[in-house]
Amino acid sequence: MTYCVALKLNAGLVFASDSRTNAGVDQIACFKKMRSFVNNGDRVIVILSSGNLSITQNAINLFEQRGRRNELRNLWNVESMTDVAMLLGDCLREVRDRDGPFLLEGNVRVGTNFIVGGQVSGEPPRLFLMYDEGNFIEATDETPYFQIGETKYGKPIIDRVIHAETPLMDAIKCVLVSFDSTMRSNISVGLPIDLACYARDSFNLDRVHHITDNDSYFSQISQRWSEGLRGVFASLPDPDWEIAPDTRDSFSIPPT
Repeated sequence: MTYCVALKLNAGLVFASDSRTNAGVDQIACFKKMRSFVNNGDRVIVILSSGNLSITQNAINLFEQRGRRNELRNLWNVESMTDVAMLLGDCLREVRDRDGPFLLEGNVRVGTNFIVGGQVSGEPPRLFLMYDEGNFIEATDETPYFQIGETKYGKPIIDRVIHAETPLMDAIKCVLVSFDSTMRSNISVGLPIDLACYARDSFNLDRVHHITDNDSYFSQISQRWSEGLRGVFASLPDPDWEIAPDTRDSFSIPPT
């Protein structure tokens, strides 16, 4: 299992992914699930992945490999992020068609998801969620984020905090709280976390951070969020109604 999240804000984009993969409690390893492609001044592309590791790695490697062939439409010469997402979807389908039947013969799950976002010169930053079949949808101001992997534990804080006007620094804090909540509830998600923040129209990915066990800022965020939750809970008022005994399922012996 994994957890990845990306936000599309007026100020830019925020991406984060954990690095844990597991095939049971005794088979845990770390693999990077964030890939970035940058041509300063022209385009920045970030891809997050979840699901079958061999499928996602091979699809992204094929996507990158085709970028070296100038005679093809590729990630470096297409004119929009929609085109970028379509190219990645084509690579995913090709790898699934090639490897999927053999994996299914061994009862290996082949499900995958991607989040791909960034900015190509001439258009604003954009963010897409790609499904297992290679089709995708785009984030909007009303739905400015996507999650893949183990999503349910980190979703409530994002729903409460994130909107299009959220500043990038607040968005980063929200994403880290989302990861902390997820890791506390599911051991299949864990450090390290890869975090990337892209400022709109910068065409440079210069805010990248790798968060490990000894990261003092993440530890501070985790501790203060827990303390804050306990403090808010303690300050909640008690119910102002009397709690009557529930007799709906009780049994009494009728008088004789």
